[in-house]
Parts: sequence; structure tokens; C-alpha cells
Amino acid sequence: MEKKTIRDIDVKGKKVLVRCDFNVPLKDGEVADDTRIQAALPTIKYLIENGAKVVLCSHLGRPKGEVNEKYSLNPVAAKLSEELGTEVKLAQDVTGTSAHQMADSLKEGQAGLLENVRFDPREEKNDDSLSLELAQLIGEDGIYVNDAFGTAHRAHSSTEGVTHHVKTSVAGLLMEKEIQELGAVLESPEKPFVAILGGAKVSDKIGVIENLLEKVDQILIGGAMANTFLKAKGYDIGSSVYEADKLDVAKELMEKAVDKGVELVLPVDGKVAKIPAGEELTTEKIESAEQKNVKLYKEEDVKEGKAESLEGWQILDVGDTTLNHYADGIQFANTIVWNGPLGFSEVPSFAHGTESIARYIASSKSKCVIGGGDSVAAIKRIKKSAKENGEDLKKFDNIYLSTGGGASLEFLEGKELPGIKALNNAENVKSSSQGSKLTEHEISEN
Repeated sequence: MEKKTIRDIDVKGKKVLVRCDFNVPLKDGEVADDTRIQAALPTIKYLIENGAKVVLCSHLGRPKGEVNEKYSLNPVAAKLSEELGTEVKLAQDVTGTSAHQMADSLKEGQAGLLENVRFDPREEKNDDSLSLELAQLIGEDGIYVNDAFGTAHRAHSSTEGVTHHVKTSVAGLLMEKEIQELGAVLESPEKPFVAILGGAKVSDKIGVIENLLEKVDQILIGGAMANTFLKAKGYDIGSSVYEADKLDVAKELMEKAVDKGVELVLPVDGKVAKIPAGEELTTEKIESAEQKNVKLYKEEDVKEGKAESLEGWQILDVGDTTLNHYADGIQFANTIVWNGPLGFSEVPSFAHGTESIARYIASSKSKCVIGGGDSVAAIKRIKKSAKENGEDLKKFDNIYLSTGGGASLEFLEGKELPGIKALNNAENVKSSSQGSKLTEHEISEN
């Protein structure tokens, strides 16, 4: 999947529309976590240093196509100004008068930011009229750069539609890195190759498991999705959440694993909380519930009185014996992919499994790609702790933290993401017949 990048083109004096992922958490009107902004800075700085006129755009939150001050990118503009050491002006609209005035006022080496693209109801519909208006902001010779891997699986106006109205559409440095790291894992992994999959639902990862079964040696399953597999194998999971309509799918996946010689490892023990079936799992309810560690048994053993029933209890984390089994796989792996927490990690007492896996990976020498918010957060916590303890952080150099949750999952499924597919291939530049050439009237039209 070789795509042209900003390093392959001349940007000097050109207006460049850059789709970033500035969907950051805010607190008291300020950016609470600037991880995504930091990830975008290399591309922005490269364009500025090479004389481009940079028009940045992004979404933030879910304003549902309406202007909502709560989701304004004003705090992002302030943070960017601080990081770049120069003012990054924020337009008051997406493609209106203010946006055009901001874009037209930019000098070489300057950057400005459009207001939240999701303030426009056409964005998520990939409406061609908005796509055209975004292209008009940078003109006939303008360049489009997609550096928002986290939204690359969405065919929206600012991620896919706009590419049909510009001649040159390329990847930013972050997008390039994501494609290289995830692509290498799928195309040329060094064996043994281990996948660690957690999270809530089997249905979210069916495609990922099926694709990885063709490539991996072992799949370690945790999180609530493991409950469905355990139930399918006839284990007593008590009142734990599982997908009843996916039991047959789970059985088929386990059979495929056997056929392909892939070891699919399920929990053999866990930590449970006394919460009846059907009750909403909240942090407060879990923290106040009775908790204990249990070994997992077949339902037939429970019926025969050989084991105590877990009825009224919910499995919310993997146990130590399970973690030892996982550690064995990680210890000998040369390539690891991890997506999804192994337990209800929002509650500290049920974050042990996820935290332990993060430590195992940090202590390994395998190349590891991690996607998904909870998995990435666990590694960050381990790294922060190591830094505070004065440990050598080079041990984390083998780990790549993907910025895409849903995007990285779909990539691992082997799907072609719309936001990547739309970019120019490295071998050639998109012909004028593939993208609409703007007329002078269209360019000047507001």
C-alpha cells in the first residue's frame, strides 16, 4: 500500500489542506490531553518549514451537524499556537466567509485552522457540495494531505470526498507511519506472531480474527468477548455478559483455529464481582460489589456438584493462571498485535490483567503494534511509571502505539480504508480525469 507523502511533492507557496485528528479531550476550556496534537506536529512543522500555506481541519466530538460552542476547536488553536510559537488563527466557520478570509490571508510558512468540520451536517454524509467547498479553500493548485489515521475508515467529506476535487492528495507523516507499521505486521511479520484481543464484543473482532488466523501462531483472547467463547465451549460464566447470537460464530472461529494450527488461548480463571445478570455495569456498582478470584469450570461440572456455580457473579478480568499462559506466548513472540483491554479496566481492581499484559510486552523484545484506547493507555501508564522510576525508556522502542481505534481494527481485518484508498499511489499522480479540475469561477465562489 505505497502512497505518496508530503515528502514526495513540492509544497512551497502552495495552499495545503491538512486533515488532522484533533479530537482531543477538553477540560475547563483547555486541552486536557494533547497526545493527538503532538502526533500531528511533525507534518505541520514540515509543511511550515517548506513554505506551505497550511489550512488545518479536524472534527472534535459529536456535535451532530450543528454549531455547538462546547465542541469548538478554539482550545486546539490556542494549543497549536503555543506549540508552534506563532499564532494559528481559527476561522469562525468551516467553508464560509471566515474560512476563505483565513485561508487567503496565509503567507508562506503560516498555518490556520478551520472550525469543527462536524458543525456542518454535510461532513459525515460525505456530501459532494461540502467536499467541493473544502477544495475551493485551497484553489486549483492546492494540495490535500490526510494525516488523520483515526478517521481513515470513515468516508467523510474531509477524509475522502475532497480528494475528488484536487489533483494531488497525499499522506502526512503520521499517516505514513501508521500504514508502514500496521502494514509490516500484516505483510511480513517475524514469527512467532501472537495476537492479543480483548474488549467487549466478539462481533467487533470477527473480521480481525478471521484475517489474523491466516497469519498468526497464537491468539490470546480476553475481555468480555472471551465470555462468548467460553460459553460456546460449555463453560459456566455465571451472569457475565456475552453475545448469545454469536455462539455459533465463536465455535466456527475455534474450529478454524484448530484447522490452521493456530492456538487460541482462553481464560482458565478470572476475577468476578457479585452483580446479577442484566444490571448495568458502572464503576460505582463494580467498586461496591463483593469480589473474588475463581477458577473457571465446565457447566457439566457445576451440574454434577464438582464446582460452585457462578450464577449472580460476572467475570470482569482474567486471573493469574491465565496471565501466566499469556506470558508464555508473549515471551517467545517476535511480533505482537494487541487491541482491546482484558478486563473492566476502568476499575483499578479489574485492570490487573490489562496492566500485566502491558508490562509483559514492555519487557519483551518483540515488535509490537498496539491499537485501541484502553490498550494504548495501559502502555502509557507503564511507560510513565518507568520514567518516574528512572528506568531506561529504550525498552519501549519496540512498541508502536497506533492512533486509530476503529481504523486500526479495520486495517487488521484487511479492509481498504476509504481515507487511505483515496490518496495518490506512490507510482503515479492522480490524473485530471480522476479528480475534477476547478474552474476559476468555482475557486473564487464563496
